[in-house]
Formats: sequence, structure tokens, C-alpha cells
Amino acid sequence: MKKIFKRYLPYVKEYKLQYLLVLVGIIMTVAATTATAQIMQPLMDKMFIQRDEKMLFLIPVGLVGIYFIKSLGSYMQSVFMSYIGQHIVSRFRELLLDKIIKLDMSFLYLNRSGELISRVTNDIGRIEYFVSNMLPELFRETMTVIALIGYVVYLNPTLAFYSLILVPLIIYPLMAIARKLKKYSHRSQEKNADVVTRLTEVFNNSEIIKANATEMYEINRFSQENWKFFKINMKSVYVGELVSPIMEIIGAVGLAAVIFVGGHEVYNNHMSVGEFTAFLTAVGLVFQPIRRISSIYRKIQDAVAASERVFEILDTNNDIIDGKVVLEEDIKSIEFSDVELQYHNKKALRNVSFSVQEGQNIALVGDSGGGKSSLINLILRFYDTSNGQILINGKDIKEYTQKSLRHHISLVSQRVYIFQDSLAANVAYGQEIDKEHVNYALELADASEFANSLDNGIDTMMEEFGSNLSGGQRQRIAIARAIYKHASLLLFDEATSALDNESEKRIQNALKNYAKDKITITIAHRLSTIEDADTILVFQAGKIVASGTHEELLESSDIYKKLAGRLES
Repeated sequence: MKKIFKRYLPYVKEYKLQYLLVLVGIIMTVAATTATAQIMQPLMDKMFIQRDEKMLFLIPVGLVGIYFIKSLGSYMQSVFMSYIGQHIVSRFRELLLDKIIKLDMSFLYLNRSGELISRVTNDIGRIEYFVSNMLPELFRETMTVIALIGYVVYLNPTLAFYSLILVPLIIYPLMAIARKLKKYSHRSQEKNADVVTRLTEVFNNSEIIKANATEMYEINRFSQENWKFFKINMKSVYVGELVSPIMEIIGAVGLAAVIFVGGHEVYNNHMSVGEFTAFLTAVGLVFQPIRRISSIYRKIQDAVAASERVFEILDTNNDIIDGKVVLEEDIKSIEFSDVELQYHNKKALRNVSFSVQEGQNIALVGDSGGGKSSLINLILRFYDTSNGQILINGKDIKEYTQKSLRHHISLVSQRVYIFQDSLAANVAYGQEIDKEHVNYALELADASEFANSLDNGIDTMMEEFGSNLSGGQRQRIAIARAIYKHASLLLFDEATSALDNESEKRIQNALKNYAKDKITITIAHRLSTIEDADTILVFQAGKIVASGTHEELLESSDIYKKLAGRLES
């Protein structure tokens, strides 16, 4: 716990004023709680036994004053603790998302989206108690215990010894329970991530679920994770709820000891009835904050487990080290020199060498898994080469900052990404919207007609995943997005697979003039896409086995002939 607290300390220090106001509230609450016990002495001795009429007025007014101060202090604590908690948790959500989204693509590929969503939502929510309530509540309850113990010792040291001797016995069971709770909390948070993952899969794949009538199959899969989550949470409840009865029993034994010993003190005229009542009240009040401390400690285990999962992400380092050179000019040349790429214990690329210059269009063809997409991933620096070198404008790609490199690259991948925003915002994604430029990009992407037919034109809101669009329309928007970015390197990974031949031809003709001063690399799915390429690279098992123009390869490569036959059909 100390280690986690140290991690939070730099953030906690920023809320000094709020913590000061919380401290004022705590002092008011503790003072009022102690005064509640103290007022019992004049209540019994002067008001009831001595029948002092002034007490009929002073005691009620005093009680109202005590509880007014206590309520005001409690209100100040609650408000400012909530402010600290909500504010710091909101910051941590942003910090965690910022970290996750900047981690390597390999991290994002290997970790389930449901797991990452759970870290940003569920785990962050659980640490709110740690950062906002733990310190003030522990401080308040500890001060209350110290103040009340000091008060009972002041009233009667002998009686205090007999009544509080059981307090140390509480510590051992609390420590044992805390260890169990932390273990269960870790498992609960991991299982919550499994539940979120199942839900994410269901909502993201609703089409295929409906098409295969597998609703019950998915419900059963979800049910398994859901009830495992329930069982883990119940184990935590079974253990955690032991704290209260243990505290009740120990508290009852302590009060019994007070009544037995204190009764003798009153009978022997060593204490007045008022002193004994005040003492009994104070001892009863001592066990209340001790019980709350045990409850706080239980909750802390949950927060510590969540914090460990959050800091595990924040402490993750990228394998891809960012360069220091800002790529300011357009990409004019790319050169691969004996490049190899290995991940997941498999070589995706082997001894790949080629070069491409400004204004050239090269196409990549080959069987699935041949290494075509891996090559594009290297250019984007989603991965780094295992061996060999990639030069951009004659300089090693690793020397450039990733942001400046990607600023000069437009990608249209196999999977089209549509955001819940306007059509114009989707085309201008991440940039200021210039409606004239948006319309130009849509025109080149053969998307003007359908865009203009929408209710609000380019201002029409797109639904989640672009579900209010056809596959071809989504693909046109993706192409328009690449055009709008006006990058010097265009990467098309089966970018027109959802389009008919005529639409594809129109887009190709429009892009020819647009891309004449750019580098274009295309992964092809149709023969018509690659026939006019300046160079075609044929991939097989991660290697370039042939290269040349369409006509040259038809004459020189049997592998290409077979591929061309399949692409044509």
C-alpha cells in the first residue's frame, strides 16, 4: 500500500486547499464527537441528580450546537473529498487512455478491447475511494479514536485499561481478512474485464450473430463469465462481511467489561453516575470509528488491487522508440534493404529489398499471409524491422518522430473505420473541416452523389460503425479521408474491395492525376487494380519472389500467372 500511496502523492499534492478544508471539517467532527461524550456528565449529574434548572436550557442548546458543528464538519468533508475524488479520477481516465492509445500496435493487438475498456472505466472508478476518501477518513477516524481514548483515560485510567485491552486483538483478524480481500479483488477486476470483453464482442458482431441465429450461444457464453464474476464477488462478500460481526463481538465484550468494572466503581463511590455515563458513552463511541477503520481498510484492498492494474498499464514501455528528427518535407523515396520482420515467433518478412520514388505506383500481390500487410505496418512503424533497414528520403525511418512520419502518410485499410460524427468530420478526421476540400475529396472518391443525397448532406451524422451506410459507401468515405489528408504517401490495403468494377475504375482514373506527384503502394484484390502499376511485387511466404510490370510478370513468373488468373476471376 505504501508503494501505491507514493505513486499517488504527486497528484494528491495538487489539492492542498481542498485537503485543508477537509482537515478543518475533520477537526470539527472529532471535537463534536468528543463533546457528545463529555456532555453526558452534566446531563446525568447536574440535570437529573442535582436537578440544576439551568441545565434544562444549557444541555439542549449545547447538544444542538454540538451536532450543528458535527454536521457542518461532515458536510465540508463530504463535498471536498468528492471534489478531489471526481477530479483526480477524471484526470486518471484521460491519463490512462492517453497512455494506452500511444502504446505500440503490438500491445493493442495482443490485449482485448474489453480488458482495456475495463481498466479505463471499472478500475479507475475503484481507485476514486483510494485517492479521495481513504486519507481523510482514516485521519478522521484515527483522530477520533485517539481523542476518545485520551478522554476515557483522563476520566478513569484503571477502567480505561479494562475496557480497551481488547482493541489490539482486532488487528490480527483484520490483517488476515485484508490479504484475502486483495486477492479476491484482483480476481474480481480480471473477471469484470472478461464480462466487458464478451459484451464488446456481442455488440461489435451483432450482424454475424443474427445471420447465424447464435443469440442463445452468445448468451450462454456471456452467462458463464457473468456467473463466475458473481461467485468471485460473493467470496469477497463472505470474507469482508466477517469484519462487522467480529467488531460487534469485541465491542460487546469491551462494553461488558466497562459495565462490570464501572458498576463496582460507582457502587464504591469512586465515580459519579454522570462520570460513568460519560465514560460508557465515550467507550461506545471509540468502537464506532474502529469499526469504520476496519471497513475503510477492507475497501482499500479493492482500491489497491485496481491501482496496481492501472499502474501496470502506465508503467508499460513501448518497444518502438520514437526518433528525434521531424520529417518536414514530403516523402520522395522509400527503400527497403534486406528487411526482415518477426513477431509471434513467426517470420512475416524475409530479406525484402526494393525502392520506390515520388510519382511511382507499386502494387503488392500474393497469397493471404504472404507479408503484404506486414510491409505496410513497417512503413507506418506499427512494428520495427527485426533485421535490415528502411530508408525514407535516404534516412533511417527510426530516426523520424512517429507523428511527423505518419503526418505524411494516408492509409486506407481493409477494415473501414467510421466515427459517430458528421460525414464531413469523418472525411476531415483529426483536422479542421474545410467543406470545399471535403467536397473535392468526396468527388475524387466517387462519393459526391450519395453524400448529397443524405438528409443533411455532408453534415449528416454517421451512426456507430457507419451502420447507416453501405459497405461501398463506407469505403468511399475512407478513400476521401485519405485524399483530404493530402499526404505524399498513399497506402491502399484492398481499399476498393467493396466497390463494383465501374466505381473502382472511376476512382482509379480520378486518383491517377491526384497521385502523380505522390508515392502509392497498393495491396490488390483485383487484376484491374494492378495492371497499370509501375512495378508489381509478388510475395510468397514473406519473400518477394518476382517483380516487374504486369506484362513482364506474365511472361517471366508462373506464380504471378496463377495469381493473375485468380485475381481476374
